[in-house]
Amino acid sequence: MNNVEINTNQEVEPVFNNYPNAIRKKIENLRTLIIETANEIKEISEIEETLKWGEPSYLNKKGSTIRIDWKKSKPKQYAMYFSCSTKLVTTFRTVYKDSFSFEGNRAIVFRINDNVPEAKLKKCITAALLYKKVKHLPTLGI
Repeated sequence: MNNVEINTNQEVEPVFNNYPNAIRKKIENLRTLIIETANEIKEISEIEETLKWGEPSYLNKKGSTIRIDWKKSKPKQYAMYFSCSTKLVTTFRTVYKDSFSFEGNRAIVFRINDNVPEAKLKKCITAALLYKKVKHLPTLGI
C-alpha cells in the first residue's frame, strides 16, 4: 500500500458540505474509493484534489481527471465523470455494460439506492488514474 500525498484545494470542502446529507455520504464514498485506489497503485505518489466546473476533481500526472458530483436537476442520481475526449467510458461500457449505468461517453451514473460495485469501479478508477500509461491497451488494462 502506497502513501499517496493528497493536495487538497481549500475550496473543495465547502462543496462537500453543501450536498444534502444522504448525498454527501455517497459522494464521500466515491472520494474514498479514488484515494484508496490511488494508494494501491505504486506509480502514483501524489493526487491533486481540486474543483473543475465547481465539482470535486482528482488529477495526477499519469492519468486523466476524475470528477464526482450530484446535481439538483437530477436529485435521484450522482455520478463519476471522466474526460469525454478519452476512451475511458467507452471502454467501461464495453467491459462493464451489465454492472453500471452510463451517461454518454463521460460518466458512470449511480442511482441513490444503488449498491456500488466497488471492485469494478476501482478498476475503472485505476484506468483513469493511469490513463497515459494504459490508453494504448485494448481494454485499458481492465
